[in-house]
Amino acid sequence: MTQEMIARINALAKKSREQGLTAEEAAEQTKLRRAYIDAVKGSLKSQLDATTVVDANGNRTRLKQKGTRHTSE
Repeated sequence: MTQEMIARINALAKKSREQGLTAEEAAEQTKLRRAYIDAVKGSLKSQLDATTVVDANGNRTRLKQKGTRHTSE
């Protein structure tokens, strides 16, 4: 995710609030928002994959991935 992409997301959000978006702009906004969410999730996953827990004896253990949890709305 580049700074230009984030700036475009913000510009589209501002325009949406002030005057509304065209169909093309709304589609672009949706695509950019999905890319942003995917980037944040990927970054978080990488950080968690590199996380270790140190117990009282100094033993390091990597975090294990739990099963996928689905919530219903």
